[in-house]
Amino acid sequence: MAIEHQKIRIRLKAFDSRLLDKATGRHRRKGAADGGQGRGADSPSDPYRTVHGHRSPHGDKKSREQFEIRTHKRLLDIHEPPGATIDALMKLDLPAGVEVEIKL
Repeated sequence: MAIEHQKIRIRLKAFDSRLLDKATGRHRRKGAADGGQGRGADSPSDPYRTVHGHRSPHGDKKSREQFEIRTHKRLLDIHEPPGATIDALMKLDLPAGVEVEIKL
């Protein structure tokens, strides 16, 4: 009977990259402390949304401002984690503005 290879994939998203890096470090340290083998903090390309607006309500239409909203992402993989790792990752305290998705 073959042993099934287990993997936890953690996807983190945030608007602020510094908060995201702190949260990624916490998850990586927690996974390694419990005996799992962590792999990279891959950062896929950051999609951004551009919003255009007029500089003044009664001004020239050619005078516009551009704003960007960037969503930063990180992917972590923890291979062959012990059973307590999943519970510990769920209870981990994160800064506001960081969204976490954990898949088995």
